[in-house]
Amino acid sequence: MNVGSLSEKPIEKAANLDSRSIVFFLVPNFSMIAFATAIEPLRIANRMLGTQYYTWRLSSIDRGPVTASNGVEVSVQTSLKEEREALSSSRRPSNTFLCSGMRVEEAANKSLFAYIRENKNSGVTIGGLCTAAFLLAAAGLLKGKRCAIHWENLPGFAENFPDIEVYADLYEMDGNIWTCAGGTAALDMMLSMIERDHGEELVNRVCEQALTDRVRNPNDRQRLPLRARLGIQNAKVLSIIEFMEANISEPLQLVDIADYVGLSRRQIERLFQQHMGRSPARYYLEIRLDRARHLLMQSTMAVVDVAIACGFVSASHFSKCYREMYGKSPLQERV
Repeated sequence: MNVGSLSEKPIEKAANLDSRSIVFFLVPNFSMIAFATAIEPLRIANRMLGTQYYTWRLSSIDRGPVTASNGVEVSVQTSLKEEREALSSSRRPSNTFLCSGMRVEEAANKSLFAYIRENKNSGVTIGGLCTAAFLLAAAGLLKGKRCAIHWENLPGFAENFPDIEVYADLYEMDGNIWTCAGGTAALDMMLSMIERDHGEELVNRVCEQALTDRVRNPNDRQRLPLRARLGIQNAKVLSIIEFMEANISEPLQLVDIADYVGLSRRQIERLFQQHMGRSPARYYLEIRLDRARHLLMQSTMAVVDVAIACGFVSASHFSKCYREMYGKSPLQERV
């Protein structure tokens, strides 16, 4: 028997497990990569099992097709109204995943929030892909729960929901609330679910088919390490930049940074000119403006609140710095 035949041999279904039905609820501008990497491991698992253990259907607000952030239009089978009715029938799903992406705030509405809460109250495990933790939080489901969201949206989420435990993890499966950061993190979360349902052997088969070598740990970092992102090796400079990134809303004085790393102000100035091509003050300003840009693009916070969150003493000073950096005002950034 050849290797290909071995991979086709069905895995024995785990005992005492019912099939798992899933609803993927799509909102405009959802992340296609998160959606695809959530569905594909289920398809592969069914193939390896030799049975349709996992079934799914797609839904939207009005049963109309939904356009992803990459411009691809996806047709669905049900509407929000139909799914709300299904919760009290034999069509109630095991899991409901909200699929969102850019401009997630625009998807918020009372009917959707009611549906989210009804899922939870009906015993359905509810999850969010990419930025959908925002919708779960707005619906009131994340109090006392850990959640994950894409790193680009984390600052805005933390400002909007300061009392919720949000992490830059790949995914979080906290009881019946599951969230992932989007991208290929959806694959890891689904592989973790498959392992719970059927064990490690099936997960290994799915990984082989998907050409991935392992299920990443939920706490693996989303972003590349700072050393890799910046392409520099100097440990002192990296330590200073990490310190700056951890102190955005209340920027530190250079003397405080110098005390933290055990260098003089002059030494820090020299290191930054050598490795970063600019002064530490300038680089710190760029970090804060980059954070502000993410908040402007990924949240509905008022400009003055964005300014305060990024350590600017006034909205006018913030606007001046922002225009110098990006060639447009904070308000124009949102147009």
